[in-house]
Amino acid sequence: MNEAVRLTFEPFLGWPMIWLLAGVAVLAWAAYFFLRGRAWLTRALGLVLLTLALTNPALVREEREPLPSVAALILDRSESMQFGNRAAAAEAAYRAMQARLAEDPSLEVRMLETSPGDDGTYLYGALEGLLADVPRDRIAGAILITDGQVHDLPDTEQAARLIGPLHGLIAGSDALGDRRVQIVETPNFGIVGERARLVVRADDPRGGMINLDISLNGGRPERVRVASGEDTPIPIEIERRGENIVVIEAAPGPEELTLANNRTAASIAGVRDRLRVLLVTGKPNQAGRVWRDLLKSDPSVDLVHFTILRPPFKTDYARPEELALIAFPTEELFEEKLSDFDLIIFDQYERQGVITQAYLANMARYVADGGALLIVAGEQFAGPASLARSPLASVLPASPTGIIRTGDFIPALTSAGRRHAVTAPLDGQRWGGWMRYIEATAVGGDVLMSGPDGRPLLIVDRVSNGRVGMLMSDQIWLWAGGHDGGGPFAELIRRIVHWMMKEPELEERRLSLAIENDQARIELRTLLDTAPPLEIETPEGDIVQPAWRPAGPGAFEAEAPVAGLGIYRARAGGLEAIALKGPANPREYANLESTPDLIAPVAAATGGGVFQLNAAGSNVPEVRRIGNQRNAAGANWLGLRERGAYAVRASTSEALMPGILTVSALIMLLLLAWRREGR
Repeated sequence: MNEAVRLTFEPFLGWPMIWLLAGVAVLAWAAYFFLRGRAWLTRALGLVLLTLALTNPALVREEREPLPSVAALILDRSESMQFGNRAAAAEAAYRAMQARLAEDPSLEVRMLETSPGDDGTYLYGALEGLLADVPRDRIAGAILITDGQVHDLPDTEQAARLIGPLHGLIAGSDALGDRRVQIVETPNFGIVGERARLVVRADDPRGGMINLDISLNGGRPERVRVASGEDTPIPIEIERRGENIVVIEAAPGPEELTLANNRTAASIAGVRDRLRVLLVTGKPNQAGRVWRDLLKSDPSVDLVHFTILRPPFKTDYARPEELALIAFPTEELFEEKLSDFDLIIFDQYERQGVITQAYLANMARYVADGGALLIVAGEQFAGPASLARSPLASVLPASPTGIIRTGDFIPALTSAGRRHAVTAPLDGQRWGGWMRYIEATAVGGDVLMSGPDGRPLLIVDRVSNGRVGMLMSDQIWLWAGGHDGGGPFAELIRRIVHWMMKEPELEERRLSLAIENDQARIELRTLLDTAPPLEIETPEGDIVQPAWRPAGPGAFEAEAPVAGLGIYRARAGGLEAIALKGPANPREYANLESTPDLIAPVAAATGGGVFQLNAAGSNVPEVRRIGNQRNAAGANWLGLRERGAYAVRASTSEALMPGILTVSALIMLLLLAWRREGR
């Protein structure tokens, strides 16, 4: 316990009033002096004494308990510290600095080790939290042991608010470079079928040109060549509704700290503008109206519907202007604007010369190029004018036998139908019967529903980039009308159409990967009874092979623990799924080079220093206690301020100008002034 004496003032009227009265007194005395008052000295002494009396000076005697200054020591354990020998060097420096600081009993040391896995290194925020309850006049300084990649350093223009002196001990060699890729700009969404613009940047310590492999939704990558250090716009075509994951990868460079930042990804939401559907009905029928009503009830569908009422070869005696017909725009629909349609539906259509063989050949190419075609077969499909006997036959998954079966039958799901995402949710429902079936033989694709004697009723197939569906009956309208209890007409058609539009949730072979709470969950849908081997690639390139477990007909699932941030890939049977752990572009991996450049301005603004650790972390600087001088660091030493803070445990106050003595002195001075002026 120390004793101290200090002078204090406790003014009776408050300092603003004291200064006002003092100013008035000075002016009054100056006027008196200017008018040649004879007692100017006596009156000056009186005014000074009165002013001092109003300030109420006192002598305070205190018993003070010294308080230790507080220093912070923070160790960076972010993921960037795991590369090379950074972690070992930082750990050695941390232990050595702990020992040195513990030698000073007048110093309270608060220590903190940051947690790995966060998106970025936030040491300054951790420092503020560590010293939040410490008054600024007790803070001796702070020491950060890091690789220099700190993402929350404050603006040096506000130096007065900074905690300091701030010192940095940098682990890792600044001579090691690293190639990295990042996405600078990405849209939140894009229109399906249109191009979205991404801006990417690749950096390499040696500069030059860099090859980037860009893939969408796990598809085949395309190679793009970009210049190092420059922002490069890249167009990406949005291929499906929902999440579209773009992965950008660069091959390993001549200098690498890790391959985790050679790969980056972005998620773009695909939005379908409008579903453009062309419905061609061969003749007026009950099913045609049901098809039209269903498609027109969906506000996202733009429907163009033509019903052929009068084929070209039909003769009648009505004048053309008396017929309620329009010329069928075959050239416009099947030549000029064919690619504008997302889906073409032929409902009970037969070749009548309206759509020529050349136009049907165009349609086959349209399917191969990514279009969608749905055939609803009627009696005409079994005859000589069938579409199966046209250039469209090359893309159809079934061929008619020429037999038309009539009589009640109940559609049923096949083994593949119970596994396929289009029809699996319909399993177990009661369906009404149909009365006509166009017998066919499947020549490709997957048979999802069967008719009489197990013959194929609903067949779907992939043709190059497009998709085809065939329904070998014109009786589905009975379900819509509730015949025999009806059936899932609308749901079945919507699911077929969405599958043909390549909705990822309805793919028959689909691998999905989701990451939550450091756990990867993988799901596989397949038409097979067994699942192919599964492997998961981590951001660092390591391979994990968890085991599948059955989850239903054609469904399997697996789980695996994951730790690091970045992009994970799951592969099984030629399928690939991608998931991001953390943000698409983790700040922690944006730049992994060890550098003092980021922390140096803040250290300089607070009077601190930055020191480079050797590979062993054994060259920690000497710690010195310093006063309030500006510079708090040297070539091989760092300074922590001796604040001299204390707590007052007891105090007594003694007035220097007691009231009676002060009044007596004032009266005496006034009497002397009057006596002087009276002579």
